[in-house]
Amino acid sequence: MITRNSRHLGLGLAAGACLVGAPVWAGTDTRPDSNAKAEDIGIVTGLAVGAAAGGPIGAVIGAAAGGLMGDRYHKNEAERARLAANVTELNGSLAESRSYGAQLEQTLAAVDAVGMDVSFRTDDASIKVEDMGPLLKLGALAATVPDAKLRIAGFADPRGDAAYNETLSQRRAEAVAAALVCGGMTRERLIVEAHGASESTSATGDLDAYALDRRVTVRLERGATAAPAVTAAASPGAPAPGGGQ
Repeated sequence: MITRNSRHLGLGLAAGACLVGAPVWAGTDTRPDSNAKAEDIGIVTGLAVGAAAGGPIGAVIGAAAGGLMGDRYHKNEAERARLAANVTELNGSLAESRSYGAQLEQTLAAVDAVGMDVSFRTDDASIKVEDMGPLLKLGALAATVPDAKLRIAGFADPRGDAAYNETLSQRRAEAVAAALVCGGMTRERLIVEAHGASESTSATGDLDAYALDRRVTVRLERGATAAPAVTAAASPGAPAPGGGQ
């Protein structure tokens, strides 16, 4: 004689067999594969447990509970994957920052040697076009070094009036300073000096040597050695006999 529990179990297993076919029908489901698989596994598991425990009704309830558990499992796995991706991205950013820091340290180790000379034409304080690019780059580089200052020293050749030459060397230094500021360096970190022809060692009449005297030197200094020292220049005036150089 077939008992009621046996009939329930048979019906439950039959219902379970019908619902097991659900993954086949779900071939056109738009859900992501991983989500669908996880939910289908949950449904099948719920069917088996529910059918064994409570017959057809138990199978249906078990299927619903299993589907819910499968969906939750998928969401948990997706969250774990998202967190793992974030950790990987963070590690990559940290490695990139360390690499940049190492490069910056190498730059700072060699930055004390940074500098350039800018030459000028006779009795002129205009910066040549070919010197503008390097000056802008130097200003940008110096701006990235927190404790750096740029010492800018202007010079002139010995021809003409000494006071005028000092003024001319100041104008040249100020022109270079303005270009460095355009590159990104702050004015407060510039040390501007005017030396006129006081440091010239050119022989009288040596035009090639005079060309080397007409210059502005730019040198990067770091730390306490870069104390501000601005040399005042005489007020601009008309060239003395022989002209300023």
